[in-house]
Amino acid sequence: MRRKDREITDRQEMLDIMGRCDVCRLALNGSDGYPYLLPLNFGMREADGVLYLYFHGAAEGTKYDLIARDCRASFEMDCSHRVVAGPDACGWTMEYESVIGRGRLERLSPAQAPEALPALMEHYGGSGLPFSETWVAHTAILRLRVEQMTAKAQRPRSD
Repeated sequence: MRRKDREITDRQEMLDIMGRCDVCRLALNGSDGYPYLLPLNFGMREADGVLYLYFHGAAEGTKYDLIARDCRASFEMDCSHRVVAGPDACGWTMEYESVIGRGRLERLSPAQAPEALPALMEHYGGSGLPFSETWVAHTAILRLRVEQMTAKAQRPRSD
């Protein structure tokens, strides 16, 4: 990382940033040689020291075709944005917190929904709500096993 002064290495701090984010951008390897990027709602769970990100969506589409060809993916999420004006154009900056990483995706079976869907709901403050079995049967659930991640932030200065 070029800006070591902004680097975050503490895992819990990374997880805290992820908890404040409301969108995860997932990048897949596109069939035309270009990355395929999509913003998704997400949930998180840790198990045996491994972080998993969960996503849900319609049961078919481009992302599933791409994942079937290559399950590797990168992700990015950011939050705490604030423009900070400076004395001239070059003095302006942006405060932020961000996490990027990569891993491998797998499509979960409907039987695994009770593991994944609560993680999504908890991330947005809706824990404990029931799920419609009909809805679950028509929903695809993806799980990304995070293999590597980094984080950085530019936070307000304490001058």
